[in-house]
Amino acid sequence: MLDLLQIKTILVTGGGGFIGSNFLNKYVVDLPEIRFINLDILTYAANLNNIKVSEASNYKFIQGDICDIDFLDSLFTTMAIDAVIHFAAESHVDLSIKNPKIFIETNVIGTHNLLEISRKYSIKRFHHVSTDEVYGSLGNTGYFTEESPINPSSPYSASKAGSDHLVNAYHQTFALNTTLSRCSNNYGPYQDTTKLIPKFISLLTSERKVPLYKDGKNVRDWLFVKDHIEAIWCIFSKAKSSSIYNIGGNNEKSNSEITQILLENFGKDESYIDYVADRPGHDFRYAIDASKIKKELGWEPIYTFEKGIKETIKFYTR
Repeated sequence: MLDLLQIKTILVTGGGGFIGSNFLNKYVVDLPEIRFINLDILTYAANLNNIKVSEASNYKFIQGDICDIDFLDSLFTTMAIDAVIHFAAESHVDLSIKNPKIFIETNVIGTHNLLEISRKYSIKRFHHVSTDEVYGSLGNTGYFTEESPINPSSPYSASKAGSDHLVNAYHQTFALNTTLSRCSNNYGPYQDTTKLIPKFISLLTSERKVPLYKDGKNVRDWLFVKDHIEAIWCIFSKAKSSSIYNIGGNNEKSNSEITQILLENFGKDESYIDYVADRPGHDFRYAIDASKIKKELGWEPIYTFEKGIKETIKFYTR
């Protein structure tokens, strides 16, 4: 259990991105007694306009690269950081197929740098945000549990698996206080429009066709981002050191189902679907068993997909 009274400053990496910005927008307001440092290099997927709390007295943005260990050393020295919540990652599977190197650099080397500096400065908690994609692919049945074998399929998921192992190793070897979460597919406000749901919304709004891989039968468990950030804080603030939790939305849907839902919302028919060649290493199905976090920490999602997708469409079409 973490003593939150000891936490005065939290470093949030990747806070300009999708999940990180949602996290900051909620907890900078909810926890005025804690200072939040948003560290982001500002790649294509980050947007400081996503941050609605930029004027808050307990918020500070710093542009920088987690791959620069000397920069991190200086940052930890000057900012008196007590804890880290590590969102920063390259996460686009298609881009990882085109250029795996940047995924290894950010997700593996960058995470290692943060761990090393966190150890040096005796950080009180290091929470690592990961993905269910490290488990690989499921068939028509079954669910990923925290005990499922790690079996990544893409350079992206392999780089995240590597970072997961590093986090666990720094706990085992150096007694760093770590927690780790693996989430299912997120959706919601502030997601980059290269990702499926906001991309399709953007295309349909512009009267253009949506590109659907193969037959659209690939299945994901969809997690609304506002549920996800509450699960992260729950783990960060309540879990025992070295704990790993899966975070799922209990909303399994195929890409074809997602596409049909969006078409219906925009009054379009199937003529707006452009079936395209499948990508290499495309996992068939992900599904999360999130019973551990419910049993041990009392968290469970509150958003149905129907509620979450309405809120998401409203955000992107406002």
